[in-house]
Amino acid sequence: MAEIDSENKQQLDSLLSLEAYEPDGDIENDADETEMPEDAMALYEHFRVVVDKGQTPIRIDKYLFERIVNASRNRIQKAADAGFVQVSGKAVKSSYKVKPADVITVMMDRPRYDNEVVAEDIPLNIVYEDDTVMVVNKPAGMVVHPGHGNYNGTLVNALAWHMKDDKDYDANDPHVGLVHRIDKDTSGLLVIAKTPDAKTHLGNQFFHKTTHRSYWALVWGIMDQNEGTIEGNIGRNPKDRLQMTVLEDPSQGKHAVTHYRVLERLGYVTLVECLLETGRTHQIRVHMKHIGHTLFNDKRYGGHEILRGTRFSKYKQFVNNCFDICPRQALHAKTLGFIHPKTGKEMNFTSELPADMQQLIDKWKGYISNREIE
Repeated sequence: MAEIDSENKQQLDSLLSLEAYEPDGDIENDADETEMPEDAMALYEHFRVVVDKGQTPIRIDKYLFERIVNASRNRIQKAADAGFVQVSGKAVKSSYKVKPADVITVMMDRPRYDNEVVAEDIPLNIVYEDDTVMVVNKPAGMVVHPGHGNYNGTLVNALAWHMKDDKDYDANDPHVGLVHRIDKDTSGLLVIAKTPDAKTHLGNQFFHKTTHRSYWALVWGIMDQNEGTIEGNIGRNPKDRLQMTVLEDPSQGKHAVTHYRVLERLGYVTLVECLLETGRTHQIRVHMKHIGHTLFNDKRYGGHEILRGTRFSKYKQFVNNCFDICPRQALHAKTLGFIHPKTGKEMNFTSELPADMQQLIDKWKGYISNREIE
């Protein structure tokens, strides 16, 4: 049997762990989760092994599973299906049968790094806290978890500092901490589990869709219907791997459902409330684009272009000023509800819109009050 040195074992364990590899992992994630790296096309070697000459044919996922501590076979299969497991420089599927002298490498879209969470003194906007759970209001611009290009300054680093004196909380223990996530440039409410029992309990609520979450978003265009439901499986866009998209083949991607209602029509944009029935990567951003209403200033999905309105230079200047006021996708996790894992009490929280989104909405209100929309 080929031996794996301790450094490779540590790196691959990190690579295939829930927090480091699988953004849509074993916990239910929020609508907009971990940002995909901008240079995702570049691949970095994380692991290499040469198969022994006496090795009998065996599936590569089983081969790796028997050699990697704390890595599930399911995660290894997903890594292979994503093209990250290679033999002699070519990607192979998890069903590939290894042969003697095969050179197996795991190539990832980020450099190798030490994934130990370091406590950092970063201010937190704590909405609620007890000995079991914490609810925080995350500002736009803060990454929730260390990852490619963001190894510090994250919400998890801040939580580690805040609870550094809590002997029962280990920021590096996956059995506590974040239960769901939102994107770097999405603001709003998140719940954190301070105990393993709390994380299990809350994780089950997210999995069984018994939590209550609503988002406010400013989208391009005037929505005809006052309310509606968007359904469509979400998966990686085959034409642009930095994006997610609604896939036409119902056998692909993950089932996703978003309910929405119009809050206010503001000229060439609409303020909507989105209720999540499922939580998929970039769910609201993808679903809204799918029905022709891309989020305002959502760079990844084209919302940073002027998608509706006139061709007059004054209007273009107005929209560019709006982009400057809210230099990110106009999306805020406004409400969050769940059953307290210890007391059984129903908990509901609401957060105010951040200043940039409120100013953006006020500016559009001023625009439509001062002129007739063509």
